[in-house]
Amino acid sequence: MDDDIIQSVEELVRRSRLAMAELVDAEQQRVDEIVTAIAWAIYEDGNAAELANMAVKDTRLGNADDKIIKNKRKTFGTLRDLMRVRTVGVIEEDPARGLVKYAKPVGVVAALTPSTNPAATPANKCMMAVKCRNGVIVAPSPAGWNTTYRTVELIREQLRLVKAPPDLVQVLPKPVSRQATQALMKAADLVVVTGSQNNVRSAYSSGTPAIGVGVGNVPVIIDTSADIELAAERIRMSKTFDNGTSCSSENSVIVLDSVYQAMMEAFQREGGYIVTLEEKERIQSMLWSEDGAINREIIAKDIDVLIGYFGLSEAPPDTKFIIVEESGIGADYPLSGEKLSLVLTCYRAQNFDEAKSKVKDILKYQGAGHSCGIHTSMEDHARTLAEELDVVRVLVNQAHTFGNGGGFTSGLNFTLSMGCGTWGGNSITENLNYRHFLNITHLSTEIPEDKPSEESLFGEFLKNHHPGYHL
Repeated sequence: MDDDIIQSVEELVRRSRLAMAELVDAEQQRVDEIVTAIAWAIYEDGNAAELANMAVKDTRLGNADDKIIKNKRKTFGTLRDLMRVRTVGVIEEDPARGLVKYAKPVGVVAALTPSTNPAATPANKCMMAVKCRNGVIVAPSPAGWNTTYRTVELIREQLRLVKAPPDLVQVLPKPVSRQATQALMKAADLVVVTGSQNNVRSAYSSGTPAIGVGVGNVPVIIDTSADIELAAERIRMSKTFDNGTSCSSENSVIVLDSVYQAMMEAFQREGGYIVTLEEKERIQSMLWSEDGAINREIIAKDIDVLIGYFGLSEAPPDTKFIIVEESGIGADYPLSGEKLSLVLTCYRAQNFDEAKSKVKDILKYQGAGHSCGIHTSMEDHARTLAEELDVVRVLVNQAHTFGNGGGFTSGLNFTLSMGCGTWGGNSITENLNYRHFLNITHLSTEIPEDKPSEESLFGEFLKNHHPGYHL
């Protein structure tokens, strides 16, 4: 590895540790002030708009209006969550067990961030990390470097304003290279990766403790008892937000036969265009390249771009998203996978069990562990999905993009990084949150003996399986 790159990264890490040292004795109120300053850097109207427009210009992904909303909404929600928790000193006491828990920083965090959210994701991770008195060095996607650099620049301005060390938040210099990112991962104390699975695997093999997230490919069931109009509206809102850049965006819907026609009509009223078989074949051939990669000329583009690219001459002028009917699942049916675009795949199912089976097969093909959903008024169907499917999140009657990564009507915490458990090759089975940026010291004091009898632990087992054995 190039010595200059290593020295450059080591200097960033050195500065990060010096900045962290200034927070060693900081009280919770002071830490919260600093976190609020970071949030304001991206939440302020002018900054949110500037960063959104930069992101679209730099990456050619999504649209500025929705990125403004994302920058503000995710930041506001994350700040809400962080202001409700303690991360300094004693964070929990359990007298009955003689335990007191003390929060400590994990150290310098290497935050790898994607091109899909080059402002919102870095800000989100910085808020969580600094809430726990860590330093952060952001390794952005090369395509999003300009936006991420500006985001960090704005954050550092606010840190100076509140007289906090600006080196709490830094960014790899341009041009960002794989070598520099790897050097940072090796030098940091914790790596947190949002983005490509190649980056996730690199983080896991870096030798540094790492948290990665999995692939999205959300399938959603439309049950017989669903509120059809509301389901169609929420799916449209979620699917079209930021042109489908979110990993939580619905990629497939599985509609039960008895409501299939009504659902298709509701989708059409919401601006869905159902393509012909010929158009479907054209879309599939254009959406993926020969090596199976998603065509970057198409993903996250405005609907008029897609209509022109796919040659959908019959699409009405008010079209907002494209519906492709499918029956197959797996590698031979790429439309069953994540599309990162305004294309929604639709399946039919005769009954709930068949719909559930299709969800399982879709997630097995792509999106293992991430999320699924159901629109229903039958609580037992929702609970069955949660009980039987290997998935971290099951959303009921919600727009996935606005509920999966945290929402004001969802109990999930705000984040832009979704853990998928071991099913998706991840170490966490929840939304990335502040707890993942903490070390915890456990103070243990003696308590009255808590030792049950042998009979209470082994008695029933011995009676049933070793009747001749006596304790």
